[in-house]
Amino acid sequence: MAPPRIAIDRAVFDPWKIQAVTHQLVDHPLLQIESLIELGRRLQQRRLVRTHSGAASAGSSFADAPNLFPNTKSVEETLGGIVAANAWMSLLNVQADPTYRRLIDEILDEIRPFIETRDPGMSYRAGWIFVSSPGAITPFHMDHEHNFILQILGRKRLYVWDPSDREVLSERALELFHDAHSRELVQWKEEFRSRATVFELAPGIGGYMPSTAAHMVENGDGPSITISFTYYTDSTRRRELLYRGNAKLRGLGLQPRPVGVSAARDRSKLAALSMYFAAHTAARRALGKGVRDNHVPYAPA
Repeated sequence: MAPPRIAIDRAVFDPWKIQAVTHQLVDHPLLQIESLIELGRRLQQRRLVRTHSGAASAGSSFADAPNLFPNTKSVEETLGGIVAANAWMSLLNVQADPTYRRLIDEILDEIRPFIETRDPGMSYRAGWIFVSSPGAITPFHMDHEHNFILQILGRKRLYVWDPSDREVLSERALELFHDAHSRELVQWKEEFRSRATVFELAPGIGGYMPSTAAHMVENGDGPSITISFTYYTDSTRRRELLYRGNAKLRGLGLQPRPVGVSAARDRSKLAALSMYFAAHTAARRALGKGVRDNHVPYAPA
């Protein structure tokens, strides 16, 4: 059996720690610009393309960047002329495309047996492809999923912050993010740079970022193609539930104990929260309302 195309240092891998990885996807035909132009056309029809101009900075609102710094070029113009496009583009949830879902499955299935021994319950699998012009910046933000981010073309500098660093992400910021998908309190400060793990990404080089690890990217002096493979696990679901619970308690005027301070209290709180949110989900389903379910195999597009 061939080795996984994402190479993880199995001796030191910790699902909640940032670490470097290498990979063998640089020459994959689906990750070349010609294939990505075709994918972009298909995803555009489903509104699964996100883009902004090169004017965005580290401190720009990640959520609002497409509106604040619009890229008026088409998908084809941007991807086909990325060197001069002065743009950043993300092809979202590429697992929605049958061809790329097979790629997501192939790569994650290769590493899943090892991941499951350390962090079981892989689900909500997804893929994201980023194509950016020279000098483009991905603003400071965080995401819910664990993330293997792999460089295919060009060079970029990836800054990643420990998700437990409360100088960078406050408890309240995490509560708002998990409960309301809000990044309102995820705000850039220039002094954060000295607290980051910095990856100098080049073809074949990548990084692993745990759930809610804040990050920011500065592209190099050439065009860049990067792919991320993301997923949830049982541990990310537990942590999300605890932060959602603390958000509800804070809304009642209480001052909940921060997540992770007491394992015993977290276990007790988790048991109660699991019942509460299960009942809440069942009620919403009965009323025909949408529900949040990150146990499903793939992230919905």
